[in-house]
Amino acid sequence: MSDRVEPGQQERLAESLLSYGATFRELSRKFAAWLGLHSTDAEALLEILSAEESGTPISPARLSERIGRSHPATTAVLNRLERAGHVVRTREHADRRVVTLRSGPEVQSLADEFFSPLGVEVGAVMARYSAAELERFQGFLDAMLIATNGHLERPVEPAPRALP
Repeated sequence: MSDRVEPGQQERLAESLLSYGATFRELSRKFAAWLGLHSTDAEALLEILSAEESGTPISPARLSERIGRSHPATTAVLNRLERAGHVVRTREHADRRVVTLRSGPEVQSLADEFFSPLGVEVGAVMARYSAAELERFQGFLDAMLIATNGHLERPVEPAPRALP
């Protein structure tokens, strides 16, 4: 096995990462349609579910950052999700002003129903790789996220000229 980067290899990998991101966004839209939700609402719901799964429930302010919406727009999303029974706002923190977002009682089972078949397939793909290979890939993805987030945090100047 050669350690030399083949011509076009980095570009193909970057394109595959972009395609994966686009495919995941499409999956999110399909989940939204399946639940009868607007795609932004489903995106927020997935962020809330993901935060719960990781053991660190999310606040409305952090959700706003994660879905790239203003605080008032995020509040509107949360109001819709709460009315539908998909989200519950709780005050679990010692500082009672801090609101924590939790999924509603039936949402996790709906998400499991929708995503479990994919989880089985993804598990089968990952099983083809050793723990060391997955660890190396995780390191690669972590570094890519750091680079991308760093770029997102840098201020940008307006384009020198507007596109027609």
